[in-house]
Amino acid sequence: MVAAPLQAWARGLRDLTGDGGVRKAELRPGSGPAVPPAASAAVFSPFLALGCTVKYSGYLEHRDVPFCTNGYDRSPGLMKLGKDITLRGLEIGLLTMKKGEVARFVFTPDYAYGCQGCPPLIPPNATVMFEVEVLDFLDSDESDRFFELTAEQQDTFPLQKVLKVADTEREFGNYLYRKQHFESAKDRYKRAFSILGRSPSSEAEQCQIDASRLLVLLNLSLTYLKLERPAQALAYGEKALEIDRRNAKALFRCGQACLCMTEYEKARDFLVRAQRIQPFNHDINNELKKLASCYKNYMEKEKQMCCRMFTPLSSSD
Repeated sequence: MVAAPLQAWARGLRDLTGDGGVRKAELRPGSGPAVPPAASAAVFSPFLALGCTVKYSGYLEHRDVPFCTNGYDRSPGLMKLGKDITLRGLEIGLLTMKKGEVARFVFTPDYAYGCQGCPPLIPPNATVMFEVEVLDFLDSDESDRFFELTAEQQDTFPLQKVLKVADTEREFGNYLYRKQHFESAKDRYKRAFSILGRSPSSEAEQCQIDASRLLVLLNLSLTYLKLERPAQALAYGEKALEIDRRNAKALFRCGQACLCMTEYEKARDFLVRAQRIQPFNHDINNELKKLASCYKNYMEKEKQMCCRMFTPLSSSD
């Protein structure tokens, strides 16, 4: 892929730094805003091959095989610019990219691995090329700064900013949940929930807080089910019902949790209430069928146990 000298090939590319140190070729446009400086970004390149949480590939001159790559990782993590992504040229390049964009960058040594290189893979004064695709990013600047404050300082924040921080944390949790990182998702949801306990100054503020808390509680209940901790799933589901007693999702989560704990009567109560609210919900109806099957098996086992208890012992001659 990289047959020609990189610096000669890169002369026709967009100069991002003014000194030719970072040049860019857009291979596929993205959409929306560019990656913000404080973002956590998940990046992917289809040309990569070694494992780390950010997906990209790096090539040396005259080499067809990348010296670093993680394209086989199907679940890229969110990486913090300046913390997890530290290559100077890559940071600069990412700040020009949008979600869904694919780009090719050429970095001179000053923006890559310097005059010493990174033996044995990267020689001294190496010009390198990177191929990158931005899958997703979340702007965490305000959230990170908020959680660095003391509890007293956090209390002085306007409610709208607190709700925005909680929403950012929930979005992080949702991203981690989709990647099946349930323990980390649970921690993000709990962080969001921890700042939503402030006293409102009006009924309108209470409604806003309750709406935000309800979403987080439903997420926590579902995540604890995935973690196979149904008691906690039930507890958070019941907290959600304290906010909205007719919330079908909360009733469904509670029913699922009770079924996992073999509390069949409680499970039936929650699921029937959910079904009354959403009678054609496929998931609710299937869970009731599952409950009926589990209860039938449970009763058959109970019957067999009782029969064994009352079977007379055979007497020997």
